[in-house]
Amino acid sequence: MTASALPAPAASTPLPLSWPSAARHAAFEDWAARITDPAGLRWDSLAPASADASFRRYLRVQGTDGSYIVMDAPPAAEDVRPFVKVAALMQAAGLHAPRVLAADEAQGFLLLTDLGHELYLDALREPARADALMRDALQALLQWQLKVPAASLPVFDEAQLRAELALFPEWCVQREFQVDWTARQQATWQQLCDRLVASALAQPRVAVHGDWMPRNLMVCPGRNPGILDFQDAVNGPVTYDLACLLRDAFISWDEAQELDWAVRWWQQARAAGVPLGQALAADFGEFWRALEWMGLQRHLRVMGIFCRLKHRDGKSHYADDLPRFFDYATRVSLRYAPLKPLLGLLEPLSGQRLSSGFTF
Repeated sequence: MTASALPAPAASTPLPLSWPSAARHAAFEDWAARITDPAGLRWDSLAPASADASFRRYLRVQGTDGSYIVMDAPPAAEDVRPFVKVAALMQAAGLHAPRVLAADEAQGFLLLTDLGHELYLDALREPARADALMRDALQALLQWQLKVPAASLPVFDEAQLRAELALFPEWCVQREFQVDWTARQQATWQQLCDRLVASALAQPRVAVHGDWMPRNLMVCPGRNPGILDFQDAVNGPVTYDLACLLRDAFISWDEAQELDWAVRWWQQARAAGVPLGQALAADFGEFWRALEWMGLQRHLRVMGIFCRLKHRDGKSHYADDLPRFFDYATRVSLRYAPLKPLLGLLEPLSGQRLSSGFTF
């Protein structure tokens, strides 16, 4: 679709959704009026489709041959250019992602193909469907890592790793639980950060989606999965996305099931040529350790983000999932001797009595 003559929504037909301002509404109508419309888009059908933890929102509009998605990303808060770039990389890689049909990058509006209504997150709650869907997601992850060029993406570097970890003490420890660490506790935290950062930086690098999790995957029979929310893709550690998938923010698995899926991915990755490096390719135990440490870095970051969403952005429901992350972090900290000092920082927050565990 190209920017050309499409009548704007009639002024007499109000859209069934709210806009943050009259100016934003007017900017949308101006953009919509400039889209060529071979699909017969009915702008009076525009309605909310979903929202996420950012300032973006997604709207669904009906056409003569089905529905489409409008991304509304206010340019003062969001930049749609990375989304457009990564969407093109994914199309070239043969992955199932929304196609960008029209874009006004300056105003933050995109018209996208619609991947449907069924999230992996919902489908995975049906035990009979979970294994097949997860295997599809693992296979797509291999394709992503093999065919999306990591060199074309921003580098997930030490500064970013440390900035993400810093969210935990700022927003979770201080703002959510109102705990002030002593100098000794702060020193312990810095040592733990050093270990997690060193582990991440030691891993081979691939294209990293950054949120390869069930909430960002769609059930698309014949082309599973549809992949969303990829605009923050980076050049980063090879275990990152697998950790996202196996230890999700909103659904948990028994560790035996996590291991089963991880071993399948690891075996396929070695055979397909995903860069694992000598140590991670030779020993699944070492690979699993790297994945768990990578997951811990992510989970500490997410706890900080969820608390920031609550206290800064008024999205308090995200904090409801904090217990899941305390469980993840506790499990990993109990298992590895270098991480065990984290237990003393977690216990006053989680209220759990932590006394025993595996040590490697």
